Amino acid sequence: MSQSAALSLSSPSSSSRAAPPLSSSSSTRSTRSTPKPSSVSLLPKRVRCAVDCRAGPGLALVVPEDPKRRWGRGSVWRAAAAAAAASSIPEEEERGVGVDVVSESESESESASRLMATVQLGALTLLWYIFNIYFNLYNKQVLKVYQFPLTISAFQFAVGSVLVLFMWTTNLYKRPKVSSSQLLAILPLAIVHTLGNLFTNVSLGKVAVSFTHTIKAMEPFFSVMLSAMFLGEFPTIWILSSLVPIVGGVALASLTEASFNWAGFWGAMASNLMNQSRNVLSKKLMVKKEESLDNITIFGIITIMSFFLSVPVALFMEGIKFTPAYVHSAGLNIREIYLRSILAALCFHAYQQVSYMILARMSPVSHSVANCVKRVVVIVSSVLFFRTPVSLINTLGTGVALAGVFLYSRVNKLKPKAS
Repeated sequence: MSQSAALSLSSPSSSSRAAPPLSSSSSTRSTRSTPKPSSVSLLPKRVRCAVDCRAGPGLALVVPEDPKRRWGRGSVWRAAAAAAAASSIPEEEERGVGVDVVSESESESESASRLMATVQLGALTLLWYIFNIYFNLYNKQVLKVYQFPLTISAFQFAVGSVLVLFMWTTNLYKRPKVSSSQLLAILPLAIVHTLGNLFTNVSLGKVAVSFTHTIKAMEPFFSVMLSAMFLGEFPTIWILSSLVPIVGGVALASLTEASFNWAGFWGAMASNLMNQSRNVLSKKLMVKKEESLDNITIFGIITIMSFFLSVPVALFMEGIKFTPAYVHSAGLNIREIYLRSILAALCFHAYQQVSYMILARMSPVSHSVANCVKRVVVIVSSVLFFRTPVSLINTLGTGVALAGVFLYSRVNKLKPKAS
């Protein structure tokens, strides 16, 4: 028999059980196949108990085969001291360390979520700008040769309604369950949304894209006024002062605009009023948590309502003028008119959808500021694309208005600190 004796934490019954007899050959094979244990040398009783108790079931202290072989005393006591120290850590201290780790992980999670929200808002804003640029370019190309803005508006709402219904029927987005009271609350949004798009198309059909959006730079004026009336957000003297260069710049640009006419001017002004009314009312609707719908659902319902609201107006005011026979009789290219109208409608629906998604993440005033920054990009893009002639005074007026928008955004950011 081998001189090695195992001291393990096994049950007493297993140690008292008799071992079956083995032949000499099987004993030799067993001895040869058993690896030499890597063991701790003989330890004092106190150290052995400390190690056993810390290690738990399954630890075995094995006496080496050569009893004369001794491990270094320093190594033994260092191992025993480490095991004893580990076994003496208070539970309160372990719990404290755990709390610190959890709180640190929660802080990192919050930072990551805030960063993700910022990135999402920036991506949505970029998409908003891109879709709006292409909508204005395609829309102006159509309205320049096909001057029926009410028909074009109804067609854009029709394309948007088809997209919304397609998303609901294919479960790309959950079909909402809307009550009659909610439909009544959304109806004013649909009315101002319809009028806002109608007036925008009227303005784009009469004047240059750059001039329409120069006038629409006055949206902060309407936003401040409507937010004070309906949301109780009263502006400071600094915000009111920042509106002065906006109004003055728009007036200066209007006096020197080559394509100026009153229909285009008042169309853009009415569009400002309608769009900002929609933003304020939709924000007020989404704040009501107990009956609120998400912004995508609200926009889908508004789009379908706007289609049914705009079709009778277009038929009454302009008649049926979008058939292939009429377009061909007017000497227009049917393929180009239909293709650009569809692209403009898709971009219109996309940028309006993204606009509502952004509105759910910021206040109406901040949304108006981001919208005015978008005007800069649209104005520059349209001037370069259509090669619109602009005078020095007209450029100065536009620049003053946009500088007023920038000043307004800076003052608006300081408003919470001042209050």
